Amino acid sequence: MNPIAVIDFETTGLSPSQGDRATEIAVAVLEGTQVVGRFQSLMNAGVRISPFIEAYTGISNEMIRAAPPAAEVMAEAMRFVGDMPLVAHNACFDQRFWAAELARLGRPSRPEPSMACTLLLSRRLYPEAGNYRLGSLAAFHAIAPAGRAHRAMADAEVAAGLLSRIQCDIRERYQVDEAPHELLLKLQRSPRKALPKAVQGYFQSLRAQ
Repeated sequence: MNPIAVIDFETTGLSPSQGDRATEIAVAVLEGTQVVGRFQSLMNAGVRISPFIEAYTGISNEMIRAAPPAAEVMAEAMRFVGDMPLVAHNACFDQRFWAAELARLGRPSRPEPSMACTLLLSRRLYPEAGNYRLGSLAAFHAIAPAGRAHRAMADAEVAAGLLSRIQCDIRERYQVDEAPHELLLKLQRSPRKALPKAVQGYFQSLRAQ
């Protein structure tokens, strides 16, 4: 199966448009059901971390002062990801920071929506889950923690485990051989009741090409 880059950011807040910046990025490369590659780095964007965010993530101002510059980290992350398709949990959040940090480098981001979202997919596939936070979904599926929650690599690896489960369930429920990134993007935009029709339409369109 083609590799997929599962990304996670830790940040100083919720919105790059309000001046918030990334403090850490991680990428877990999922191939089939296995994580086969990893990239992780703290980054120094020259923005102070509040006591609340420090307690939430465990990332301190002292740690950031010793980290490489954000521009250097993002350039390296972009090279690592290459043209792999992207996935994140609550992808609208990570998409904003990915685009904003690349814009500071003068690099265009991919057009939205380019990230498949394990949160949106879980809402459609697992209505019985009730809570769609990453930790809650990991518990629901018995996915083991990969480290401290709200650190980028730990969250990226758990999101990769969730993605693997989602792809497996799509294949089993709809009796298809694969659940590629393009299908994930289609399903996350589809109403829950329309998922069977969306899967059927996706593979019909492939056969017609």
